[in-house]
Amino acid sequence: MTERDDFLYPRGRYYGKFSPEYLTFNANLQEFAQKVNFICGLETSGKLPPEDAYHQIKSLWKQLKSSKKSLGIGAEPPKPDQNFGLEE
Repeated sequence: MTERDDFLYPRGRYYGKFSPEYLTFNANLQEFAQKVNFICGLETSGKLPPEDAYHQIKSLWKQLKSSKKSLGIGAEPPKPDQNFGLEE
């Protein structure tokens, strides 16, 4: 990335529990926040109508939710004592 990209698209370090899924979701979450920030700035300055801003943010939210679901973030892991319907 160039210095300009670092300025426009800053990335924070990830300090949470490491897994490739969590790291990917964190990157997606930071990108979501950055885009929402730009949309809010455009709407506040009168360059984007409120309805358009709302629909763009709603679309970004759906993408983030889809990303979370596809990465399996927040899904209940199977309990260790479950035998998945198999008799022992």
